[in-house]
Amino acid sequence: MGIRDIAAESVLVGAAGRAILLQLANPAVGRGVAEHSDFAARPLDRLARTLEYVYTVVYGTSAQVDAVVRSVSRAHGPVRGAADAVGPSYSAFDPRLQLWVAATLYDSAIDMHERVYGALDDASAERIYQDYAVLGTALQVPREMWPADRAAFRAYFSHELETLQTDETIRRVAAALLHPAAAPLWLTAAMPLARLVTAGLLPASIRQAFQLPWSPARRRFFGCIMAITRAVYPRLPRALRHLPRDQALRSVSK
Repeated sequence: MGIRDIAAESVLVGAAGRAILLQLANPAVGRGVAEHSDFAARPLDRLARTLEYVYTVVYGTSAQVDAVVRSVSRAHGPVRGAADAVGPSYSAFDPRLQLWVAATLYDSAIDMHERVYGALDDASAERIYQDYAVLGTALQVPREMWPADRAAFRAYFSHELETLQTDETIRRVAAALLHPAAAPLWLTAAMPLARLVTAGLLPASIRQAFQLPWSPARRRFFGCIMAITRAVYPRLPRALRHLPRDQALRSVSK
């Protein structure tokens, strides 16, 4: 089993909010997003671009991968700023920041997959982990920067978690993302559930840093949602489970 066996599962999209908030909590990433991105105002567009990148890098042809990488690089070009009283310097081409973004995508995807399907055997888990490096190396992350194995990744990820922090600006960006002002009716209706799942999937320290509401009742509700997902999702038709992947690949093929 490798990345191609799990990345198409649409249930992994349910961990997108977790990945994004982990990314925002990196001070340099958060500042870059706050100063250069409109994704909070256009959450569906941002999600679609991220999924398009992931699905293309994993499943696309060489030509499609080259095209999506060029598109991402063009978008990253203006995203840079010098250190000042507000925060650290940043550049979207900084491989350390790109490594963190790729790491959050991997960690969030594997966390959700194992919650739904159960723990992977060691060989499959390691193969999938090694495969996920491509999300960073397709851009500016040297292969040797990707932690050597899952144990090294856990050490890296735990260390990075300790450095994460938020401020009023970053929390405002997160709030705009979780409470979109201009959204289709169906998205507005779905957001309470999305906020609950995002809060439930986050490490407690990051949930607290973003001041997300949590309580025993919310924890029990989150547990119920995950239990229903485990019971229902794996039994859905493959075509439905892989629909976002198939739509994204059709889009890049046009």
